[in-house]
Amino acid sequence: MILLLSLLLSGGFFATTLFGYFVSKEAIRSAIIGQDLPLTSSNIYSEIQRDLVRPVLISSTMAHDTFLRDWVLKGENEVTEMARYLAEVKIRNKAFSSFFVSEKSGNYYTGEGVLKQVKEGEARDDWYFRVRDMQEDYEINVDPDLANRDALTIFINYRVFDFDGQYIGATGIGLTVDSVRHLIREYQTRFKRTIYFTDANGKVVVFGSQAETQPDLRTRPGLAAQLDQILKERSGLYQFEDKGDNHILNVKYLPELKWHLFVEQNEDVALAGIRQTLYVNLAISLLVTLIVTFLSYLTLGHYQSRIEKMASTDKLTGLLNRHAFAILIDKLLANYRRKPQPITFLLSDIDHFKRINDQYGHRTGDLVLANLAELLRSTLRAADFAIRWGGEEFLLVLPGCTGEEGLAIAEKLRQEIEAATPSAEHPEIRTSMSFGVSQFNGSESPEQAISRADKALYAVKENGRNGVRLAADETPARNPA
Repeated sequence: MILLLSLLLSGGFFATTLFGYFVSKEAIRSAIIGQDLPLTSSNIYSEIQRDLVRPVLISSTMAHDTFLRDWVLKGENEVTEMARYLAEVKIRNKAFSSFFVSEKSGNYYTGEGVLKQVKEGEARDDWYFRVRDMQEDYEINVDPDLANRDALTIFINYRVFDFDGQYIGATGIGLTVDSVRHLIREYQTRFKRTIYFTDANGKVVVFGSQAETQPDLRTRPGLAAQLDQILKERSGLYQFEDKGDNHILNVKYLPELKWHLFVEQNEDVALAGIRQTLYVNLAISLLVTLIVTFLSYLTLGHYQSRIEKMASTDKLTGLLNRHAFAILIDKLLANYRRKPQPITFLLSDIDHFKRINDQYGHRTGDLVLANLAELLRSTLRAADFAIRWGGEEFLLVLPGCTGEEGLAIAEKLRQEIEAATPSAEHPEIRTSMSFGVSQFNGSESPEQAISRADKALYAVKENGRNGVRLAADETPARNPA
């Protein structure tokens, strides 16, 4: 039954897991194309905007700073004061650069002082005049940073006005593209996608790979064939093959940076996850099958043990019953026939047990009976066994003991029982037991040997109880002095 249960469980789990795998495989592919990849692109776009909010707030604070505006209105006399202010902003906010350009003097201030003067017509200064003439309060622009060896930098250029609303310059901070690259690596780790930015010509400008050289999209045959169309359309969902793998690409244009955001998913990599899930599910199914099988084995074994115990054990005393005795004595006789050894039976009876029931009630009588049974069991050897023979009668079977040895054991038990307190609730209760002893002679049946022990027990009772007697021994029963 356990084997059949295991086969049914494992077969059911296997079929269900495979069916779920193929359904999930198709669902994942559809989700990547229709929902997952576009949503990931939108999330990344939103997070990039969010990560640029703090620099915008810093630049806004600078543009509305009373010190900066007062310093300009007072004639820009103490250049060291402005340099110290910009240096502190840069250090405190961990920016790549901080700056202020004055409309009146044209000076480009940094944390180290005056860097240069901006001039109309000079290409490197076009950004400033664009900011001066724009309607928005700020812009996010990507330019080489003259103050940092032309490192590609994302600038937040914020317009500054005096207290009367007159334009007096532009200020802000710059973030190195490397910091944005670090963010892209975080996005790639979180979303399990390949992420990079390209300019209007399809050149990769920021990417999350650890490689030193930037990837060239025009060297990827499947993508190069449609790259110009992708850049023209600016946003959309595309598919292409690369080295035998199918790739799904979502493109989104970022007007703030004038870049294209490429979010790429290798379909085989995505399906590798579901394959891994398949293996995990199969392993879990196998584990569950083994656990269920093992628990079924334990449950059936426990149930069988309980049935055997119920069938062979006396409920009140915990001793073996007559049914168990019939099984054990057959085994004992089989051993006796192979290798004869003495077998002694001790049949005992609690003296005046009815008085205890009548005086203290059956509950106390049952407790006394159980405690005396435990005393008998604890005194015997491991090879011996005790049986509740009926009512207040007990049968003790002692393999390997002669009748004389059994007589000595019975006497020891009699003395211990006489000295015992079988009820903690009623310590005044004292009791005794009478024992009849017989040794199996090999030619009689066990019932005949027990019958002789019963006769010896009867003789003890006739002689005043609380004693022991060996069957067929004419010696008077030994009573306590």
